[in-house]
Amino acid sequence: MTTPNTYRISGSYYEACNCEAICPCRRQGSAPGGRSTYDDCDFVLSWRILDGQFGDTDISDLLVSIAGTYNNDVGDDIWSIHIYIDERASEEQFAALEQIFRGDAGGNFAVASRFSTILGVKPAAIRVDHTPGAESVEIASTASANVVRKFEHDGTVSCGIPGHDHPGQESVSNLAVEDAPLSFSYSERCGFATDFAYWN
Repeated sequence: MTTPNTYRISGSYYEACNCEAICPCRRQGSAPGGRSTYDDCDFVLSWRILDGQFGDTDISDLLVSIAGTYNNDVGDDIWSIHIYIDERASEEQFAALEQIFRGDAGGNFAVASRFSTILGVKPAAIRVDHTPGAESVEIASTASANVVRKFEHDGTVSCGIPGHDHPGQESVSNLAVEDAPLSFSYSERCGFATDFAYWN
């Protein structure tokens, strides 16, 4: 029997933000990332959990997305976010995913330490396509992101959210969010796709 509150999840990941590709926050080879292109970073993140367990609760084959914003001058560890959890999740699955993605379950989901303002955690109709080179995510009529084209680059590119041990593919992507107080829309900015694995 799995110890309660012990979790492990793995699957595919896609994000888009309003920076220009390659997003300057990313690590390129061994060179660390820096400030966002425009200081304000608006973003949409998505996870497809292919294999997952939280205590005795199976959380495989579920989707999670986050929309948010931060400003480098205020602090890149001060994020305001909405968390969207797959509406197909049972009550137990929803509670498990909420604990993980709020950061309450600990582990190596390190980006949660930046979530200073959680605007809401809600069930949503999430549609995700993580087909390499054609990634997209849609959260009901609230938020969306999609790859326009791959961004060709030399060497490895990685992002701290899925982890720098998971290098991936940069893209030119569109994104939009309309969920108060977040309201933004961008064309042909940056995106990134890879796999992920989190556990505690």
